[in-house]
Amino acid sequence: MKRSTVNESTGFKLDILTYIDQSRNRKIPVAIYQPKNKKQLNNIPIIFSHGYGENKGGDYLYAYTYLTEFLVSKGYFVVSIQHELPTDELLAVTGNIKETRKPNWERGAQNIYFVLQEIKKNYPQLQYNELSLIGHSNGGDMTVLFAHKYPELANKIISMDNRRMELPRTAKPRIYSLRSNDYSADENVLPTDAEAKKYNIVIEFTDINHSNMDNDANEKDRKYLTEKILDYLKN
Repeated sequence: MKRSTVNESTGFKLDILTYIDQSRNRKIPVAIYQPKNKKQLNNIPIIFSHGYGENKGGDYLYAYTYLTEFLVSKGYFVVSIQHELPTDELLAVTGNIKETRKPNWERGAQNIYFVLQEIKKNYPQLQYNELSLIGHSNGGDMTVLFAHKYPELANKIISMDNRRMELPRTAKPRIYSLRSNDYSADENVLPTDAEAKKYNIVIEFTDINHSNMDNDANEKDRKYLTEKILDYLKN
């Protein structure tokens, strides 16, 4: 089922639909944002992955609108994926977190891959060589894992405070990570200064709390995050 709306005040079209990955018997709700005026579309796709929402649903559509709507206002074709379903197991909180949460990240990386193939079929005009992936927290770990598995498919990766999955030590795709002020990343997640210099990885430490990188961000933090992300996307 597909539902389309046009936000007249901000000038973007929003398509809400559910893809079905039959190989995994998996429903994948997605929200697709694009400028109402096709002349404003820069044809660069962005796939966004939300942080953990305790399987309540709706994160792809409601939890990061300050960012998704900002990016579409700048001409980007934005696809936001709902990674959690009410029937999914809850995210592991015990054991070796990197091992116990890995199946969740693997599922997320496969969601991203499947959605990417679908939008390639449905929107062949987009510049997939310029594809950028953005993810916050647990969605950042999924996004980073995707970069490990399919480095040839993405041009840029933007991690908003992923804490567990190690950032690739590679120059392709390009890596940018915005870090919170209240949580540290696990050992080896972030590159050393030498590695960052070698691979042109950008690590940006902020004054923003980890949990305030979604719509809980105040106006100052929203402005900071959107401007930093846009600057990295454009340069």
